[in-house]
Amino acid sequence: MKALILAGGFGTRLRPLSCTRPKILFPIVNKPLLEWTFQNLAEYNIKEAVLAVNHHTEIFIKQSRIRRHGIKVFFSRDPAKKPLGTGGPIKNAEKLLDPHKTFLVLNGDIFAHINYQELLESHERTDATATIALHEVGDPSRYGVAEMTGANRIRRFIEKPAPGEAPTNLINAGVYALNPRIMRHISRDKKISIENQVFPKLAEQGELYGHVFKDLWMDVGQLEDYLEINKVLLDSSSQKRKAKPREHVKVQEPVAFDRGVLIEKRSTIGPYAVLGQNVYVGRNVRIRDSIILSGTAIDDFSSIHGAIIGENVAIGKGVKIQKGCVLGDHVSLKDDIVLAENVSICPGKEVSESIQKSGHVV
Repeated sequence: MKALILAGGFGTRLRPLSCTRPKILFPIVNKPLLEWTFQNLAEYNIKEAVLAVNHHTEIFIKQSRIRRHGIKVFFSRDPAKKPLGTGGPIKNAEKLLDPHKTFLVLNGDIFAHINYQELLESHERTDATATIALHEVGDPSRYGVAEMTGANRIRRFIEKPAPGEAPTNLINAGVYALNPRIMRHISRDKKISIENQVFPKLAEQGELYGHVFKDLWMDVGQLEDYLEINKVLLDSSSQKRKAKPREHVKVQEPVAFDRGVLIEKRSTIGPYAVLGQNVYVGRNVRIRDSIILSGTAIDDFSSIHGAIIGENVAIGKGVKIQKGCVLGDHVSLKDDIVLAENVSICPGKEVSESIQKSGHVV
């Protein structure tokens, strides 16, 4: 059994963080999303994965040296400067898949705890061309929505219906079990959306089925979703703090610290703070509801609330970073800077004056 992981997207909704890393390598509680995916696949004895990537993403993944949890990895690269949508990469990877066996397809920007064995068994019982993992959400308008019959056959599949017009709250969770005959419906070297062009046709032909699951699932394709999945995981597991804070440091659970974190006196960390490897926190610093990536240094008397800070960022003394701010890698903030809510700063920028306009992009 092989899993095909669609990892070639450019992550435009995750800028400025995705300017310097593919979204599939975004750390979630200090572990790359792709490693979480490998871990979940290995739990169900899936031993091989094909990564459908662009050249940029392939290089990043090979350089990252993340744990593969015993999974053998193959790469299927999209043609240069020719995005293939969500369907094209499946056809492009055909040569790496068994022409006689069902395979899994996973969108690379989802976090899911799915019983893959149950999904595959459900798929085999119906001899479907495609079986979609379905998850119930409050607002289905951002996703593909399935309307099913009593026998789990999908009667209609509607991609991103207008608010209030979705026939159900069961959405496409971005995980599919596919019969090799799916390849008949996808043209080679052509951009095609499996959600818009293939699934609706299969539904009309009675070859599309659904498998509803209720375990943890989140789309991490947007920055607010990225913050939220970190919070969910902090709540769901007891994180062992690896930092060695000095005396008089206040830690408010839940938090997660990676190796080499150093926190000085009278700082308060948490709740819902994730600090990456070798993060330095000075004295009298306040961090909550935030993600601080590796190598960042935060000087004395600064505060960060509800923000995402990239790698190797330098934050001066007395800096105030407010909710919704996102700082790209290698940003430098001078002393006493104040950032209004939802300010985004692109990688490598140096900021020497406060930004009072909410939503400003530097």
